[in-house]
Amino acid sequence: MTMVRPHQQLHPAQPPATPLAAATVLLLRDDAQDRLQVLMTRRAAGASFAPSAYVFPGGGIEAQDSTAHAQAQARPGQAGTALTEALAAIRESFEELGLLLARHADGRWASAADIARLDRRAHLAAQCQAHGLRLAADALWPLAHWTADRSLPKRFAVPFFVAAMPPGQTAQADETEQFEPCWVRPQEALAQHAEGRFAMIYPTVRTLERLAAYADSAAVLAAVAAGPLWASCPRSGLKNGQEMRFMEHEPAYGELALVCPDGQVAHALDWQSAHPVPLLRNLQRLTAPNPGLMTGPGTNSYLVGEPATGFIAIDPGPADAGHVQRLWQAAGGDIRAIVCTHSHQDHAPGAAPLQQLCVQAGRAAPPILGLPSQPTARANSQFQPDRVLQNNELLTLTGQGKEGEITHTLEVIHTPGHAANHLCLLLREDALLFSGDHILSGSTTVIDPPDGNMTAYLDSLARLDALCATHGVEFILPAHGHVLHQARRTIAQLRAHRLAREAKVRAALEQCPGGSLQDWLALAYADTPRALWPVAERSLRAHIERLQSLPTP
Repeated sequence: MTMVRPHQQLHPAQPPATPLAAATVLLLRDDAQDRLQVLMTRRAAGASFAPSAYVFPGGGIEAQDSTAHAQAQARPGQAGTALTEALAAIRESFEELGLLLARHADGRWASAADIARLDRRAHLAAQCQAHGLRLAADALWPLAHWTADRSLPKRFAVPFFVAAMPPGQTAQADETEQFEPCWVRPQEALAQHAEGRFAMIYPTVRTLERLAAYADSAAVLAAVAAGPLWASCPRSGLKNGQEMRFMEHEPAYGELALVCPDGQVAHALDWQSAHPVPLLRNLQRLTAPNPGLMTGPGTNSYLVGEPATGFIAIDPGPADAGHVQRLWQAAGGDIRAIVCTHSHQDHAPGAAPLQQLCVQAGRAAPPILGLPSQPTARANSQFQPDRVLQNNELLTLTGQGKEGEITHTLEVIHTPGHAANHLCLLLREDALLFSGDHILSGSTTVIDPPDGNMTAYLDSLARLDALCATHGVEFILPAHGHVLHQARRTIAQLRAHRLAREAKVRAALEQCPGGSLQDWLALAYADTPRALWPVAERSLRAHIERLQSLPTP
């Protein structure tokens, strides 16, 4: 599988610390109003990890946990490491809070009297065996799995389990590691944390955010019955100079994975247009100062190359003199070609001014490359390149560097759909896909007939998926927003979203066969803010056009 060449990374390799195995359990109950509560406890102020923070009971996996399987009641398939982790969570909740998820042979839960006979500091499974108790591993259900940030010197890999609070038991902190056990609604804990009165670490906060969506404990247990709800190893970046963490589903995550693969906290995520942002040694991004509803934080212009090879500019952006000047300066004036992914006004108009800057500096005019706009294009999106690119054509930069000969090869892929003349580019040596407006970060692109075509768009997605599979593409660099990761998963989700919307459009047409576009829009886009309906109407037209072209079932 192709991957980013190590010598193109901005930061030296920094292998993360090996995570330590641990386990945590969230004990659940409902309050008097039948609202979800979770048991939390405050860690000691002198603890080496998360001092004074409110947490769920849990801790490191010990040798006794892997030898306690024979004393456990387990579900079918709950074995091996998964069983060891559940038993570790049970043991930790006993040692820290005096709670015991165990049953008698007749199915009765361990009582307060049973617990009083046990020593929290002694081997739990052996004591349970002596008192006729079986550890109730089958009562624990995986909720999530957290692996600590790669940047941390001490890391844990932790399954988070959920279980109903055993009846008749009361939490009593050990007053050594844990203090002040309390039952709290997720919403209450989050509100107190926001006010600075309830210290929590990142995984705890994000877990409570997810739990806040559930009304009661039964709803949580029903949700996890099919398997864990998420797994995450967050990444950290800088915003406003402050370190912030991001999970895999958040837009910044993919960019951090590309720029700081080993977890270095070194990449600024703030959107600005004054300076280019280095993503790799051979890749810079400069965002145009044209933020808006359709452009997000602005149009991303990319420079591929390095001083030894010269640069190819991708999407020079709008006709903004300052942006074009900054793009030219970032390349040291050495631009060998200018490629426009398509002819829309926020992508192509900067090409001619950028070319002219090169000429004025005494350099050869870099050719403006792309596909000409079609007759279906809007009047303000007319475009004629100096040279028409061919599908699968290769654009190559070469030079001599410290590593010997350097080559950067961009493969052209014709991807109609958003626009008839849209193309994407694959940087072969580093398996990076420049997606223009075909794939965006944080939103779906508008398909605006007649130049936009939904069937062509979906076909192009399939073509890009095959390309990513062949070349091992992991990262997508869109014309708007942050770098995306898990390229094939991103494409699959995008395709599924489009087809789900198409199903809603089909249902709207069937529900209101004599309706107007506005009638169908209200039905098919009921989940979309009304402020976006004028834009959504364009894609609605594209879906209707596609449905009308499909064979009748």
